Amino acid sequence: MLIGLTGGIACGKTTVAERLRARGAIVIDADQVARDVVAPGTPGLAQVVLAFGPTVLTGEGHLDRARLGATVFGDAAARRRLEGILHPLIAAESVRRIQAAADAPLVVYDAALLIESGRAEMFRPLVVVTADPATQRARLMRRDGLDLAAAEARIAAQMPVAEKVARADYVVMNDGDLAATDAQIEALWRTLTGDPT
Repeated sequence: MLIGLTGGIACGKTTVAERLRARGAIVIDADQVARDVVAPGTPGLAQVVLAFGPTVLTGEGHLDRARLGATVFGDAAARRRLEGILHPLIAAESVRRIQAAADAPLVVYDAALLIESGRAEMFRPLVVVTADPATQRARLMRRDGLDLAAAEARIAAQMPVAEKVARADYVVMNDGDLAATDAQIEALWRTLTGDPT
């Protein structure tokens, strides 16, 4: 069984992914896949350097994400060129990891922008992790050291969580204590895997 996992910023998607992993799921983190396909020595990194020049590398030969981001920010053509390199590599590596995990009781594709990228339908059922706005703001302020205005601006820049929830097959409400979240995850696990334990 393959599922998609997404959620709003600071809603606790990572906590849910870790809880599912602890139960025996294989979690494929889309952000990690994106980092791995441009690791030093990979064809992906070589293609990015060919397209954008060696200035996108750190002194140690790693991709300088901040510098690359500054290069493509506000330049639609450059962003499309980068996406044209990365998206096929990320998709192929994701498929490879999903196939390698075929024996797991549950495979979780964990991606913050799964709906925004238009790929949610590939990962059904879709689980969305949400929290009430006050909890979301408080977590974001604590986690990233932001003031209230900055936290609200960050949340406002994302797709509203309510829109994600409307697209979900299952919802984990993660604004209570960890025991309440665990109870929801346990029920979700039983539903998805058929495992009564």
